[in-house]
Amino acid sequence: MSEDFDLESLVNLEQSFYNAGYSDGFTHGRIHGLIEGRALGREKGFEMWEELGFYEGSALMWHAVYVSQGKEDDRAFHHIKQLLELISQFPRVNPSSSDGSSDLDISKLSRQIRSRYKVLCSSLGVRPSLRASSDTQTKDRTLEDEDDDAANSKPKKSVWNLERSSQSEGMSF
Repeated sequence: MSEDFDLESLVNLEQSFYNAGYSDGFTHGRIHGLIEGRALGREKGFEMWEELGFYEGSALMWHAVYVSQGKEDDRAFHHIKQLLELISQFPRVNPSSSDGSSDLDISKLSRQIRSRYKVLCSSLGVRPSLRASSDTQTKDRTLEDEDDDAANSKPKKSVWNLERSSQSEGMSF
């Protein structure tokens, strides 16, 4: 009877359960990570392209206005062409790590596009409207509106009434 009982398997029992749980959890996490990553990527990609589409639509509209007025030598027209060029460099498909296009820095290109848009709006004399898709309450607000609100904000009413003492010249401990 002592030959049927393997003492060595009892010593490694905890480690074998740990290894089995780790491998099951790893495969489960990999599957769910891919699903969650795709959903998050789709959401963030939509937000990025919503913003870029707004910039491109604005630039194309101003491009048509300047062409119809014959102002192709204007500084604003130059900014329009540069903005459209930057937007055309933005990848239309998800760059994979095996492509040579993986050297492209998407966040840097996005910052350049936003900056060029602000410069264009400044040269046109219009307010830049940077909209985020997740802000449903502040959908039509511009950057200047937010700056004006911060400058003109009234002090909020205090929860506790603070009474000033007559000795406001110095602090006493």
